[in-house]
Amino acid sequence: MKLPKEVLNGSIIFIGIAIFFLLMNVSGLANLFYLRLLNVIFIFYGVNRTIEMNISEGKKEFVPNAVSAMVTSLIGVLLSIIGLIIYSYTKGGDAYVQSLSKTFLFGGNPSVTTYSICLLFEGMASSVIVTMLLMLYWNNRLSTD
Repeated sequence: MKLPKEVLNGSIIFIGIAIFFLLMNVSGLANLFYLRLLNVIFIFYGVNRTIEMNISEGKKEFVPNAVSAMVTSLIGVLLSIIGLIIYSYTKGGDAYVQSLSKTFLFGGNPSVTTYSICLLFEGMASSVIVTMLLMLYWNNRLSTD
């Protein structure tokens, strides 16, 4: 059975982000919040790969490609959030998340659930931004060909 390209590329996004964050933890760089922002590179890669696959299949319409790209990025984000939840609970649950919050987004004492929901909204926003940027790039590129 062949996986849909959205699931395949969403999984690639998840694997890239997971390996990146695990390497940051192992190397002791997890407390550098600006390095965490580099995960957008994996989202760009996966979404761009989906759009390229669509174009190579002859699918050049804007809206279907945008939907496909958005689904890809949302799958990557959802898998990453699920991975974070599992990883957080294996590392101590709320205590682990509170150590993350000191160096990143939150103040106070967020729970794993609160942290995950906030990252889900942030991930959804970045998915929309990445999708629209790449769709504009490909739309301009296709219209000049």
